[in-house]
Amino acid sequence: MRKKVDDRIRTLIENGVKLRHRSMFLIVGDKSRDQIVNLHYMLSKSVVKSRPTVLWCYKDKLELSSHKKKRAKQIKKLMQRGLLDPEKVDQFSLFVESGNITYCLYRDSERILGNTFGMCILQDFEALTPNLLARTIETVEGGGLIVLLLRSLSSLTSLYTMVMDVHERFRTESHSQPAARFNERFLLSIASCKACVVMDDELNILPISSHIRSIQPVTVMEDSEGLSEKERKLKTLKEQFHEDLPVGPLIGKCCTMDQGKAVITFLDAVLDKTLRSTVALIASRGRGKSAALGLAVAGAVAAGYSNIFVTAPSPENLKTLFEFVCKGLNALEYKEHLHYDVVKSTDPDLKKATIQINVYKQHRQTIQYLKPHDHGKLAQVELLVIDEAAAIPLPIVKSLLGPYLVFLSSTVNGYEGTGRSLSLKLLQQLESQSQVPGQTVDGPHPGRLFKKIELNESIRYASGDPIESWLYGLLCLDVTSYIPNISRLPHPSECDLYYVNRDTLFSYHKESEIFLQRMMALYVASHYKNSPNDLQLMADAPSHHLFVLLGPVDESKNQLPDILCVIQVSLEGQISRKSAIKSLSEGHQPFGDQIPWKFCEQFQDNTFPSLSGARIVRIAVHPSALRLGYGSVAVELLARYYEGQLTHFTEAEFDENEEQNIRVTEAAEKVSLLEENITPRANLPPLLVHLRERHPEKLHYLGVSFGLTRDLFRFWRKHNFVPFYIGQIPSAVTGEHTCMVLKPLNNDEIEVSEPGQLGFLSPFYEDFKQRFSRLLGTTFRALDYKLAMSILASKISFAEHETLSDENSKPLQALLSPYDMKRLEAYTNNHVDYHMILDLVPILAHQYFQEKIPMTLTPVQASVLFCIGMQNQDISYIKEEMKLEREQILSLFIKVMKKLYNYLYSIAAKDIDSTLPRLKDVSFAPHSKSVDEDLNEAAREVMEKMKAGNEAMLDPELLQQYAIVDREGDFEKALQTGAGKVPASGLLSVKSNRPRKEKPETHLESSRKNKRKGDGHKDRSKFSKKNKS
Repeated sequence: MRKKVDDRIRTLIENGVKLRHRSMFLIVGDKSRDQIVNLHYMLSKSVVKSRPTVLWCYKDKLELSSHKKKRAKQIKKLMQRGLLDPEKVDQFSLFVESGNITYCLYRDSERILGNTFGMCILQDFEALTPNLLARTIETVEGGGLIVLLLRSLSSLTSLYTMVMDVHERFRTESHSQPAARFNERFLLSIASCKACVVMDDELNILPISSHIRSIQPVTVMEDSEGLSEKERKLKTLKEQFHEDLPVGPLIGKCCTMDQGKAVITFLDAVLDKTLRSTVALIASRGRGKSAALGLAVAGAVAAGYSNIFVTAPSPENLKTLFEFVCKGLNALEYKEHLHYDVVKSTDPDLKKATIQINVYKQHRQTIQYLKPHDHGKLAQVELLVIDEAAAIPLPIVKSLLGPYLVFLSSTVNGYEGTGRSLSLKLLQQLESQSQVPGQTVDGPHPGRLFKKIELNESIRYASGDPIESWLYGLLCLDVTSYIPNISRLPHPSECDLYYVNRDTLFSYHKESEIFLQRMMALYVASHYKNSPNDLQLMADAPSHHLFVLLGPVDESKNQLPDILCVIQVSLEGQISRKSAIKSLSEGHQPFGDQIPWKFCEQFQDNTFPSLSGARIVRIAVHPSALRLGYGSVAVELLARYYEGQLTHFTEAEFDENEEQNIRVTEAAEKVSLLEENITPRANLPPLLVHLRERHPEKLHYLGVSFGLTRDLFRFWRKHNFVPFYIGQIPSAVTGEHTCMVLKPLNNDEIEVSEPGQLGFLSPFYEDFKQRFSRLLGTTFRALDYKLAMSILASKISFAEHETLSDENSKPLQALLSPYDMKRLEAYTNNHVDYHMILDLVPILAHQYFQEKIPMTLTPVQASVLFCIGMQNQDISYIKEEMKLEREQILSLFIKVMKKLYNYLYSIAAKDIDSTLPRLKDVSFAPHSKSVDEDLNEAAREVMEKMKAGNEAMLDPELLQQYAIVDREGDFEKALQTGAGKVPASGLLSVKSNRPRKEKPETHLESSRKNKRKGDGHKDRSKFSKKNKS
């Protein structure tokens, strides 16, 4: 049965064609694909040119064959079964056979980038992601149609609970219920899009598209040639430069006025030939940046430039650029194979992407691709082109710049993963340096010039396209205007961390939308890699939570507070032991739970996954508040919150209510599609909740995974996070190694054998350091030495009393032979060159940086020892890295070796000393008497002896022998004998007649007498023997 199509649908399509604006139709119903024919027919009638091409995207089953012969067989089978409706099959089969349709699986959608279609059909709604949505919609030209096919729904709000394919990746063992918040916001945003209509499969417009009631046909102002004002200006520009070479032919390839002006600016810098310019091209998606760069490179070839290098995150990003280089060369009358050759990549992963163009017409000229982190290979370069510079880390972009002509192009907002760190930081720096003569990024090059170009006009469709503004709003792509200037920067200590309720954030209320756009603006401003898929992860993943750091909030002012910092957290862990053992045995890691699975793999530990933790997925600070301590405060508050220091709840007080989604859906299912009104939900919880008012999850650790740079590592190490894993294979785009760090939280559930700051993590951290130090000479040899030293975190300053224990000194002595010590001594005495001891340096360096040699070195000395001993680098590398002269490095090196030799010699001396024989020690015990007592006692003994001697001499019996008794006559006689005179001596001798008493003999006299007797006896016996003989 034929039915008249609603005029408003036809009016919308015709208005889109006239204004070069796209229109979108969302068709609900199992027969929705039958209406594609009608929509395509109406579009064909409105378009003046040939029939519009069609892009048909699907998940895996098309339900019709894209092959003509197979399709004919399918129709024949349907006819045999009697399932073929002649009326329907005629229309649809004619459309499929005659329409110029390109079929594309969603997983292969990258191959359609850069192509343009008149109509895009998206089926299998559950397989759509924000990236796919943007990628496919952006291929449609102005006036074209985007058609989304939905299966039959009892209610549009069923989308709120629809399980999307991507949700499978969001599920983890402990968080298995994703919420379709993104779908809810998608549906509500469609209601506000003026160029979008929601219909059923009979083309009845649903109430959600009530805005289309007032649609009116539009009129377009055109001149006599049918050109709009902008088209007229572009034509005038092309005519103006028509005769100029090489500008004229290249301008002829431009599609918009903006693009034409950009090519002229590039060619001005090329023809200047002073190689002093840096030209930056900034634009959104679909503005023709890569095409303008390609035409400029063709102009450089015509101007005689010989060495041109082109860099981008991947050669696949340069498909359009190389294509337009070839178009530009062809316009300048170069012939392929005769004047130039195109070289394709042989790498199967790059899918035959162009990597080089060799030109021979004037002289040998080369345009070749260079990987971003191979900037050291830039030799003799005259022109360097950096495409998609925002997707390359800022330090690498800076290192690419130099004393040559540089063309930069960057997407400030788009769906391929971009960031604004380039435009916010690097371009501001280049602009300021161009105003100060003689200063550039690389140093003092004379007068670098900087020019900045912006492209606003889209190539595929006209300005003001409603689908573009809807898509950019939905996916938060154009968030540059949402970074508000902060009127007052509060002190970090005044700030508080708030929990963001995601149900309210994605409810599509006006204030919630502004807050969401501001949060995404901070993400884009802070990170070089962003993707619309991040938005769906943020909205739907059950394990993810959002926090914002705000200054003091004035509730009297009815306005949203300034966001100083955003933190996105993913709860991980709580994995069963059975799952961990299974993962280890199969060598397979499921989606999500990055840190537990990586920890489990690295240490073959099946206990850690059972712990619960949180991984900080992203942290972004306001561009005006960088390096002011806001990020540090946010991390500290988050750790304190999860340790339970900010809240005081009892279990009974904690009640989480999540029934609102179900109630909305149930209420809506009672109404038919044609009567259903979709509006944002009411009675939502507050958007922001202070952490004091929310019960924290019980966690054992906080973790982070990031690209390893010195600044980032220093930031996380400052907050007591320690590394447990560093990926050995660096990223192909950034050249950075993946690093994972952990911080144990205070928790009573874990018993720790050695209490300390690292808790249960301590033995794992020590094991990590051992493994990392062994890999420094091979895998991590090219790692920045300062970064590597900070990762190893070895002690280099020791107190004087710290010495090596005997247990540790024995293995140290076993490592070095006496000959090694002799060589070391010879070097320290300047008798041999340092090459003689290079084999010993790694041994000593490993021992020193494992803190087995407690010897103090200065930071510079330690750095020299680290580079030579741990990373096996030579003197020339150290000279370049440390900016020191060769003599200074060798002087520092010999000082280190002298210290090491002296220390080792002292250990050897102690060891020898301990093996020498020892004399028996004589012990001098103290006397029991003091000296005075001893002297007094000896004096008493002497006095007693003297007294005894005196008494013996005065014995009366002994003196009686000398008495003169009754012998007066003898006395008289003696006087007479002396002639009556007394002798001069005064003594007079008188003979006594009494017997003389024997004086008592002393012991000494008696022994002498006996000895004399014995000698005489011997003499007599000898004499008698002689006589006998």
